[in-house]
Amino acid sequence: MRHSAQWRMQVAIIALAVVSVLPCQAAESAVLRNGFSIWHEHREVIGTTTRLYITGDSLSYVDVPTAEIDHFEAAADMQSSAKQASDKQASETRAPVVGLQAAAQGGEPEADVNDLVDAASGRYRLDPDLVNSVIKAESGFNVRAVSPKGAQGLMQLMPETAMKLGVPDAFDPQANVEGGTKYLRELLERYNFDLVKALAAYNAGPQRVEQFGGVPPYFETRAYVARIVRDFNKKKVAQRNAAAQPAASSPKAAAAKKAAAGTRIATLKPPSSSTQVPPQARE
Repeated sequence: MRHSAQWRMQVAIIALAVVSVLPCQAAESAVLRNGFSIWHEHREVIGTTTRLYITGDSLSYVDVPTAEIDHFEAAADMQSSAKQASDKQASETRAPVVGLQAAAQGGEPEADVNDLVDAASGRYRLDPDLVNSVIKAESGFNVRAVSPKGAQGLMQLMPETAMKLGVPDAFDPQANVEGGTKYLRELLERYNFDLVKALAAYNAGPQRVEQFGGVPPYFETRAYVARIVRDFNKKKVAQRNAAAQPAASSPKAAAAKKAAAGTRIATLKPPSSSTQVPPQARE
């Protein structure tokens, strides 16, 4: 049972990878028991495994234990959902456009959450959509958010963690996003770019991930990981659906196409060197 549970959490990584290579017109979608979906052109049952072919040429595929597949959905249903997502792409793939005062003085210029995320993501080589998904799950883009356990700001940094990351004021949106993005990168490096473990450590702390050899058996942590992965995948599907639409001359359409053309799975590639990770204190 424990092995099965770990596999269901690890399949989030498969879902992320599939989103980066899925075709614009999928034959159907395999809905897994953990709630994740994998689009594919066709499938083949091989013993106790179902092979999902991602492309029509059968060169790209994902093997999934058949017992982990709950059901299949027709392409029409999935395309309808993707169309609805792409219609709201501007709001779903980006953070809310809200003004942030870096200090209390009214004369200082405002900063956009998107600008802060883009800048930090570029420095730490992360997909800004992933960072936005973490912020959405952590604080709902509330700069002044404080959790019952004391986590603060957009990316909900605990005071001890903020101090170790060099963030003097966790309510300073720029410093908070900078520190939180840096910490997420460090956790990805620590867990060999296993996104599920990194997100679980961000929520429950690395000590819990190591204690349980993976995602700890906490409902809150598992729901947190699933929520971020689903939100991130939704953005990728919306971008690819938008890119599949007829070419348009508007800057918005061009930006959407450029974003969808990016190799998003590069977010999970290990760097040339590792970074020592400070322990998280979320508990």
